[in-house]
Amino acid sequence: MSSSVYAHIRRNPRFAELVAKRTRFATLLAAIVLVVFYGFVLVVAFAPQIVGQRLSEGSNLTIGIVAGLFQFIFFWVLTFVYVRRANGEFDAINTEIVRAAWQEEK
Repeated sequence: MSSSVYAHIRRNPRFAELVAKRTRFATLLAAIVLVVFYGFVLVVAFAPQIVGQRLSEGSNLTIGIVAGLFQFIFFWVLTFVYVRRANGEFDAINTEIVRAAWQEEK
């Protein structure tokens, strides 16, 4: 792409909308990940008795193990949510912006 196509893209108001939407969404997901991850770390550091509690009498599973496994599943779900939105809504807007820029270039 030439620099004039990039200029058309940057002038398109949908480009600013795309960047704002993507930034808000990524920031929200990053905040959720940080809260969940560091929340778990803080509980391990300051309340290890909670993490060490067994799920049931005689069980080898503790709340900490279940919480750790939950994090993996939760982060996979968040990744799926991001990829689904990026491949759907964000890619559609991106394609629209690039087509408009090429048409303006002609």
